[in-house]
Amino acid sequence: MAKLETPCPCGSNKTYVLCCGRYLDGAEIPPDAEALMRSRYTAYTLLREDYLLKTWHVSARPEQLGLTAEASSKWLGLQVKRHEQQDDTHALVEFVARYKIGGRAHRLHEVSRFVHEDRRWFYVDGEVT
Repeated sequence: MAKLETPCPCGSNKTYVLCCGRYLDGAEIPPDAEALMRSRYTAYTLLREDYLLKTWHVSARPEQLGLTAEASSKWLGLQVKRHEQQDDTHALVEFVARYKIGGRAHRLHEVSRFVHEDRRWFYVDGEVT
């Protein structure tokens, strides 16, 4: 029962089950680039490399991420600054993710590119600002 009431790490103010959990657990496909980006952030917090690789576009997908080596990272929060639908198959999501490594706080401010293929959104790449 606790999992049903656990807040989603993406900061949506919804529970994990009603938010990113439905995507990470395979029940649904994210409907837009922002939902995919939020679910990917949640996947980072849960060390779900399988989901991250599955949602990375094949043109830019790495072979592995090595997230278990990064287990010392603690994700602190996500702020979506904008979601811009460029056309039917391309979108941008700008976000700031806060995290700690070794007790030091960091911020990742990125504008990510997404593409829609085969009725799914995929992360392509991002530009860190």
